Amino acid sequence: MTPNDDDTPRSESRRLDDPLLRVDEVTAGYGATTVLQGVSFDVGDGEVVGIVGRNGVGKTTTLRTIMGSLTPRAGEITYEGRSIADLEPEDTVRRGIALVPEERRIFGGLSVRENLELARLGGGGGTSEWDIKAVLDTFENLAARETAAGSTLSGGEQQMLAIGRALVSNARTLLLDEPTEGLAPYVVEQVVETIEALQEQGLTILLVEQNVRMALDVCDYIYVMDNGRIVHESSSDALRDDDAVLDRYLSVSLDDSAED
Repeated sequence: MTPNDDDTPRSESRRLDDPLLRVDEVTAGYGATTVLQGVSFDVGDGEVVGIVGRNGVGKTTTLRTIMGSLTPRAGEITYEGRSIADLEPEDTVRRGIALVPEERRIFGGLSVRENLELARLGGGGGTSEWDIKAVLDTFENLAARETAAGSTLSGGEQQMLAIGRALVSNARTLLLDEPTEGLAPYVVEQVVETIEALQEQGLTILLVEQNVRMALDVCDYIYVMDNGRIVHESSSDALRDDDAVLDRYLSVSLDDSAED
C-alpha cells in the first residue's frame, strides 16, 4: 500500500506565487537506495515551516539535498527564484542558507567566541546583520560563557551555539534538523522562544522535527512525510485538529501527556 492508497483525508498541495524556497518533485538517495520520491513543498519568505514524520522517512535527507550534500536525481530546487540543485554546500551557504545539523557539530576544543569567529570566516560575507556581537546579545547564556570551551556547554547551550554559528555565516534561511533532540522540556521551550524571536527578526526557518507538539507550537505551516513522500500538508492549527493524520503518520494523540 502506498501512502496515497489509504482513506486518510488529504489536503490540497499549496503553491506560493513567489516562494523563497521551492522543492519541486525531488528524488534523491544514497547509492542504489532512493529515499526521496518526488518531494515537493514551498517555504515563503519569513515563514517557519515544519517537516514532521517518524524516523527514517527522509526528513534529514531532504535538508541534505537542499544544502547540496546530495544532488537530486530528478526534480528542481530553487531559492530566490534561482536553481540551487547543483550547488556545493559552501556555495549554498554563500546564497544565505545554513544548516544546523542534529549533531550540532560545534568544536569542543574551541571557545564560544572562537566557534563563532570560525563560522563567520566561512560565511558569505554578505548583507546579514548577524555578527558575533548580535549573536551574543541574543543568546545571553552564550555571552556569559564566551570564553568557555564548547565541550563544557550544556546541551541547550550547544544548540544555541550551533544556531549562532549558522547566523554569523550570513544566513537568511535556517534549516534546523531536530533542534530539540535530547533536550529537557524547559530547554525545548527556550528553543521555541529562540525560533519565534528569529522569525520576528525576519529569518525564514525550515524545521525538521519529531517533536510534533513543539512543531505545532512554532510552525506556520507543516508538511507530513512518510516513506520519502509528502503525504499531508496544512496549517499547524488544522493539523492540530486532524486526529486521523496525527494517528496514522505520527502516532501522536494530543490528548496524551507523553511526548512522541
